[in-house]
Amino acid sequence: MANDEQIRSEVMAEAEGEVPERFTGEFPIQIRGLSNAFGEQTIHQDLDLDVRKGEILGVVGGSGTGKSVLMRSIIGLQRPSAGQIEVFGQDVSADSPSGEINLRSRWGVLFQGGALFSTLTVGENVQVPLKQFYPELVPELLDEIARYKVVLTGLPEDAASKYPSELSGGMRKRAGLARALALDPELLFLDEPTAGLDPIGAANFDALTRELTDTLGLTVFLITHDLDTLYAICDRVAVLADKRVVEVGTIPELLESDHPWIQEYFNGPRARAAQDSKTRAEASHPGHAERAGGKALDKAREGQA
Repeated sequence: MANDEQIRSEVMAEAEGEVPERFTGEFPIQIRGLSNAFGEQTIHQDLDLDVRKGEILGVVGGSGTGKSVLMRSIIGLQRPSAGQIEVFGQDVSADSPSGEINLRSRWGVLFQGGALFSTLTVGENVQVPLKQFYPELVPELLDEIARYKVVLTGLPEDAASKYPSELSGGMRKRAGLARALALDPELLFLDEPTAGLDPIGAANFDALTRELTDTLGLTVFLITHDLDTLYAICDRVAVLADKRVVEVGTIPELLESDHPWIQEYFNGPRARAAQDSKTRAEASHPGHAERAGGKALDKAREGQA
């Protein structure tokens, strides 16, 4: 049986020339004049948004403002009524089938609840996109990659052999994240990643997201209603209201807005509690978030070695 080094060399030789170069522009996602409607109900109208390379962009808005619809439009699961969406400089809606496949291999998605296949183990779930885009990979290497991705997200190595029903809610989120990272994406889409987690679990997931973003050079599109997440890890926040993105900026910049929803959301008691929590954490544990997220990466690196 071929050893690991031989397997890697064979796969690299086969894949040479097929792996796209990483995006070097300023905005991996650009949206202009986007409209989405379901029958007579218009969700988005003339929506514009730029997502900067390397940032964690938090996306917030009231119920029914179409946060998930916006994400689904970007990744091609929802066809807009009008407008243009460019990902890595390519028009998603006008792209050819082969081009769409190329684009989809360059992003990962964590849906609410993880959206894992219940009849597959965690490792097998992680292997699904690998088998789809790289069918030439041999089972030994598939197992190795899946194990690495599982450990990368802070799960124990033996979680790869477990089924989703055997995991806690927080572990299922991490398993879903491992699958989202299977193809070493440049873009990561997270839909309410901390929903349903206890405060400690949510804070640890936030720290992991920040560390992965910085270490792997990711750009993250993060839908959330969690104010702690916004304050802790988001570089900028895009606010959906009135069928469009009404403001994009840092939280201090948003606090200067006179939009009523923004004022109510970011100046309410929960927002003040989130800000106080961040201030206390920074004062008493400088660098704590980075260390918490780094533990999982350290384990993964040890396993890879």
